[in-house]
Amino acid sequence: MRLDPHDSSLLFSRASAFVGEKLVTPFAKKRPRRGCSSAYDLRNLSLFVFLAVTAGVLTAQVPKPPWAGGSATTKTTDTKSSQPPDQKSDTTFKVNVKLVNVFVTVTDANGAPVAGLAKDNFDLLEDGKPQTVSIFDKESALPLSIVMDIDTSLSTRKDLPLELSSARRFAHAILRPIDAMSVCEFSEVVSEVVPFTSDLKAIDHGIDRPRLGAATALYDALFLGARALESRQGRKVMVVITDGGDTISRVDYKEAVRAAQEAEAIVYSIIVVPIEASAGRDTGGEHALIQMSEDTGGKHYYATSVPQLDEAFRQISDELRTQYLLAYYPSQRLSDSDFRRIQVQVKAAPWASGYSVRHRTGYYTTKSRF
Repeated sequence: MRLDPHDSSLLFSRASAFVGEKLVTPFAKKRPRRGCSSAYDLRNLSLFVFLAVTAGVLTAQVPKPPWAGGSATTKTTDTKSSQPPDQKSDTTFKVNVKLVNVFVTVTDANGAPVAGLAKDNFDLLEDGKPQTVSIFDKESALPLSIVMDIDTSLSTRKDLPLELSSARRFAHAILRPIDAMSVCEFSEVVSEVVPFTSDLKAIDHGIDRPRLGAATALYDALFLGARALESRQGRKVMVVITDGGDTISRVDYKEAVRAAQEAEAIVYSIIVVPIEASAGRDTGGEHALIQMSEDTGGKHYYATSVPQLDEAFRQISDELRTQYLLAYYPSQRLSDSDFRRIQVQVKAAPWASGYSVRHRTGYYTTKSRF
């Protein structure tokens, strides 16, 4: 590189103001300031400072990943500094907002699933404010992930073989090659006996070999099932077969239902009651399951016999084949609460007067830490 003496002097004077006089003094004392030596030193020193400043500028311009001191959202907003403040705020919101999926089941006055509805048949609201449906689909085509939670505590020992037979028939009826089921059993501990698979032989093998235990960790089973579903794609469902009691869980009901809501899991509860008037029934546990099913858009069933078990599984299978997906990007949020309440309605029409709509009651904007 060749520098003109006049240009190098100008660059040196500007660089000195940037790096300070302490860098100049040591070099200036080594050689006398005369003749060609002084000019030579000045050119070398100017070149050194020029290269140092240039390297610093280039280093500052190296792009960084979002997790290293900045984010793509911040950069996008900064490059639009010429826009009015309200426009920049809108742009930032659209980058950060998350698509909200709402899986909807519509049934008629007889409880039968209603198929054939269109996007225009639905109204969707968040915290009472109408939302625009960005994605509408009929869910029967999407992959299905099911966690089958089976209560193997002592209180279910008498009817467990019949329950397992119904569970096997349900798996054979609902699973397609694109779907997957995980089988879990719970007593005092929760065990996954079959990981997610569409292999019916593996599922049958896991269901046929239950391990009985003394206590019932129902909420732990629901919590862990939701966590297993969280990373799955498509529709996510938990089917729990139990007598409704919980005696030993480490997590409570609130933690279990929040985990299900965060995973977008639909909970179907089959409550087995061999003797309906039994004094040993845990009605509190039954009500908790009923509420969790309603909050997640699922349903509860009571079963006192094998035919009722089979009928419950049949209805679950029919519903999963006729669900709808309504997905939207939330509009501006005015509430400070981290829970957003969702409401879906079928638009008023004579043929829709007896319809019922089920879906999850809402979603959380922040992740739980338990």
